[in-house]
Amino acid sequence: MAVGYDGSEASQQAVRWAAEYAATLQAPIRVIHAWVWPVFTKKLGPVKGVEGSGLRHSAETLLAEGVELARQSYRPPAGLVPGTDGGPDTASAGGAPDAADVDGVMEAGLPAQVLRGASRDARLLVIGSRGIGGVLGQLAGSVCLDLAGSSPCPVLVIRRPRNTGNPVAAGVDATPRSAAVLAGAARLATALGTTLQLVHVDQSRGGDREEHGRHTPLHGQELLDTALAEARKLAPELAVSATLVKGHAASKELLAAARDADTLVIGTHNREGGPGNTVSAVLHKARCNVLITR
Repeated sequence: MAVGYDGSEASQQAVRWAAEYAATLQAPIRVIHAWVWPVFTKKLGPVKGVEGSGLRHSAETLLAEGVELARQSYRPPAGLVPGTDGGPDTASAGGAPDAADVDGVMEAGLPAQVLRGASRDARLLVIGSRGIGGVLGQLAGSVCLDLAGSSPCPVLVIRRPRNTGNPVAAGVDATPRSAAVLAGAARLATALGTTLQLVHVDQSRGGDREEHGRHTPLHGQELLDTALAEARKLAPELAVSATLVKGHAASKELLAAARDADTLVIGTHNREGGPGNTVSAVLHKARCNVLITR
């Protein structure tokens, strides 16, 4: 698991969330700091005669701060049992979470570029929803959208601390991406010890669905029932509910249905073609955490 850290309050929140989640799964976690200053200047060393100065030293200090925060937070929240995910990234099945499973990486470059490269082998990349102020804040502001369409692994955008008891919501549709959405949402809800709420936005109009045959895409209640059965197959012990809503703006309906959710899980179209309109709108307006699957 990987998490971005830039010293901002949003990235601190992301590190705490990621470290607790990694500890719950007994998985290692990597804190990533994108050192942006080499992009703008060559004056990176210390000021002569001033101990502890210089942009390189500042970046190294930030990374150390992020790693220490992750180590302090590397414990499962009260009431959650380590290893509940059971996935392939379990670090030490049956053992207690170990803060030694936390490491840090600092690389020169813009945030999205660095985070993409440093999370190539990660199962999940966690980032904050906002960056630090000024010019760097504007750079960080585009990171979520950039990574939503280009990350090599699922991306979790943290907007608020974990809300124990609130469900994980998942937007399902007729596209192939729904399989990854279902699997990711079931895994997350199980690990968090909460419930799963499936949401399907039916955008069809009355006369649009007269096709029949074995290869006709599912829609409406039939699609939702199929997704519900699949989710229960993926996680038999998980409490799963389903909601069908009608509307033309999928992002608006998904956000309304997930207003009480801890996390909303949605899929992106592909890694090379951008996140898509729905993902972009959700990232701009969501009040909950957002997981974008692959």
